Amino acid sequence: MSREGEAENGERVRLGVSTCLLGEHVRYDGGHKRDAFLVEALGPWVEWVPVCPELEVGLGVPRPPIQLAGAAASPRLVVVATGLDLTARMRRFAEARVAELARLGLDGYVLKRASPSCGMERVTVHGATGRPALGRGLYATVLIERLPLLPVEEEGRLGDAGIRESFIERVFAAARWRRFRATRPRPGALVAFHAAQKFAVLAHSPAHYARLGRLVAGAGRRPMPELLDEYAAVFAAALAVRATRGRHANALQHMAGFLARDVDADDRAELAAVIEEYRRGLVPLVVQLTLLKHHVRRAGAAYLADQVYLSPHPRELMLRNHV
Repeated sequence: MSREGEAENGERVRLGVSTCLLGEHVRYDGGHKRDAFLVEALGPWVEWVPVCPELEVGLGVPRPPIQLAGAAASPRLVVVATGLDLTARMRRFAEARVAELARLGLDGYVLKRASPSCGMERVTVHGATGRPALGRGLYATVLIERLPLLPVEEEGRLGDAGIRESFIERVFAAARWRRFRATRPRPGALVAFHAAQKFAVLAHSPAHYARLGRLVAGAGRRPMPELLDEYAAVFAAALAVRATRGRHANALQHMAGFLARDVDADDRAELAAVIEEYRRGLVPLVVQLTLLKHHVRRAGAAYLADQVYLSPHPRELMLRNHV
């Protein structure tokens, strides 16, 4: 089966999410912050694991507003009206809840921006001098520290097409790795997995791809659990590097090179032209990929057809129409 078929027909990815983003009335004022992209566009491919730290820690709905206070590097969580300190309570909850999530095996997490519990970055911290600073929500801090390989984003940042595509690619890659790891793979299976990721990783970080290659070359000479752990860390780090137009274009040119004997001169020229148009920012990535996939199918190029890069996430999401 091609990678495109796998993306369309594979199991759902497993995402943690701030509960209010799914439309649940769990916010301090009894409201919600339903996110249409998450619920309507992404939802059909997702098994959601909703978490509302403030509700689950026992604050109830509605509840008094809370905020971060003190030093930005180590803020306290307090009730605005009374100053009641909830820091220790929230940290105990976060440690226990994140440990549960680690056992469950998430592929990613979407947090609510600006939240004193869930905000990933630039959350207002009210200092003693009255001058606010910027920090991270208490629950989000524990989540990111305890699960460093987990793709994490805020719903606000997902409004940026590049960030959105990059995050969803990382999520589906994490799900692929989770399922692969569950098969208890032997060295040969790791070699095959790595081969299928080649151009996806190269579009992000050639340096990380080289490191992964060296790891795979050593398969069979070291314990597999240890090797898989290291591969997972480097693989996640590679995809966390934002892909650029230049690296995408280089990957596309490399793939086109594999077809040199299977397409005529006019088709080769057309491929080269649209790749250059993409490099210059004149067309979105989907244009080159659509043309390349056409030639891959026509040529029966099995190696390229199996490349995750051609279909890293469901095409219905149309994420590469905008990058």
